[in-house]
Amino acid sequence: MGLTVSDASAFTSRDGSRVNPVSDAVFEVIPKTGGSGRNYWCAAGDYAQRALKARWEARLYIARSRGTSETTNRRSAVQFTLQSIPTASSEQARNAAVNTLTRGDTMRVRDAFNLCQQLPVGF
Repeated sequence: MGLTVSDASAFTSRDGSRVNPVSDAVFEVIPKTGGSGRNYWCAAGDYAQRALKARWEARLYIARSRGTSETTNRRSAVQFTLQSIPTASSEQARNAAVNTLTRGDTMRVRDAFNLCQQLPVGF
């Protein structure tokens, strides 16, 4: 059974995605519905900057690719960290292609946050 997160520790990003801490170093992005890569990175950048007070130049890393949420009963979540992580394919993390969402992908907080400006506006 997954962890439960109180409303007090939950964060809602500018695009409406939910962000929950998984551990001291890892947090999980759960989009409203499905979600594109932009939704995940936008929410991660928003959370890192506003909630964690990370520097704009800090790097976000995908700690776990898209999978079942550990903090909710949702089927689609991606876990992020601000700590560098080794990857199976190489020791050097690669800059993220927005929609690949692969463990070890990395992006600056500023670049992830800027993706929030590129999301379509709801009707």
